[in-house]
Amino acid sequence: MYRTEHDSMGEVKIPAEAPWGAQTQRSLENFRIGTEKIPSEVIRAFAFLKKAAAEVNRDFGKLSDEKCRLITDAADSILRGEHNDAFPLSVWQTGSGTQSNMNVNEVIAHLAEGRLHPNDDVNMSQSSNDTFPTALHVAAVTAAEERLLPAVKRLEDIFRKLEKDNEGIIKSGRTHLQDATPIAFSQEISGWRYMLVNSREQVVSALEYLRRLAIGGTAVGTGLNSPAGFDKAMADRLTALTGHSFVPDENKFHALTSRDAVVFAHGALKGLAANLMKIANDVRWLASGPRLGLGEITIPANEPGSSIMPGKVNPTQCEAVTMAAVQVMGNDAAIGFAASQGNFELNVFITVIAYDFFQSLNLLADCMDSFGEHCAAGITADRDKMRENLDRSLMNVTCLSPVIGYENAAKLAKTAHETGETLKDACVRLGFMTAEEFDGIYHPDELIHPA
Repeated sequence: MYRTEHDSMGEVKIPAEAPWGAQTQRSLENFRIGTEKIPSEVIRAFAFLKKAAAEVNRDFGKLSDEKCRLITDAADSILRGEHNDAFPLSVWQTGSGTQSNMNVNEVIAHLAEGRLHPNDDVNMSQSSNDTFPTALHVAAVTAAEERLLPAVKRLEDIFRKLEKDNEGIIKSGRTHLQDATPIAFSQEISGWRYMLVNSREQVVSALEYLRRLAIGGTAVGTGLNSPAGFDKAMADRLTALTGHSFVPDENKFHALTSRDAVVFAHGALKGLAANLMKIANDVRWLASGPRLGLGEITIPANEPGSSIMPGKVNPTQCEAVTMAAVQVMGNDAAIGFAASQGNFELNVFITVIAYDFFQSLNLLADCMDSFGEHCAAGITADRDKMRENLDRSLMNVTCLSPVIGYENAAKLAKTAHETGETLKDACVRLGFMTAEEFDGIYHPDELIHPA
């Protein structure tokens, strides 16, 4: 049932079928903390990294063709998803991620059936201190470009279609949760869409810092035990293997100890979360009711909303988005605190930074797709309700200010509210205008553009 392997600290018993070695087993036994595991995105990036390192070490004459082939074959099998159960380590381990780096090294060596040494061959020219930050950056860029940004674009496209479908509908605007001047519903939707455009551009700009890789710095940034030019060759090879662009970080001392690029990138994720929170809240306010709320839009009824109130339907997709948003905001605080702990030549909070970053990214991508499919795509304007609210709005008085003055316009609005009169009737009774003069100026549908 067990086999015995050894590392620099001695012998370790390992389950016979386990595809890892002594250091992975020690980590499993010493860190039985929580259920959170190293993100699969990071493991996949490690597989790319080990394949790239084998090829670069071969090209530098440090590794034989045979050992290079063994490493790349094993890495490819990991990339195909054939060994997903081989990476069981907890996030709550050594904060440098050393044990996860060794987990990958040991699995690759195990797949080569003893013909590779996990440190001497698979980890050649590397240290956990430069490989984990590199894997984190590679994984972050890859996930952002392959998962997050396409999801943002899909939701953008849904709102773009909604804009077009709702052209010509005028409604009352709202500021401070109070009535405001008119706005086209398509203009309101365009605000939602442009929040996504802006967030997408901010994420793209943040990725430029994540493209800078720590690889080549080895233990403390000096590059000890790696050949000159290893960093550039690795960045080029990772670019070729992943299809995403990477360059060496020009200062490896910065690259090993600072997680500022991840903080900056997660800040863009937090900005996206804040925008999604605003959009989801707008949608559920506008859909509130069905009889006692604003009721200006309807959204899809996806499931019963109450176990006791028959017929109740709730804005559940909006609620899911807002919960995901607050989780991202919490993760941002954790990542910021963790990144501040780069003592001397190393940050030892990188595993929790990685976990929180990918939880945020995946939550945002998933909730945008879910919200887009099950809510946003089915938003329908209640034109009658919008028109009723527009006609009742006292803030349309703003168009009269240039003629009767701000103070008279304010008096008119307050008087009409107190008496229940229309703006027109109150305006005529107060002697500010004749009925004909009022009709010549008062056109709420024309108040959505500059005069």
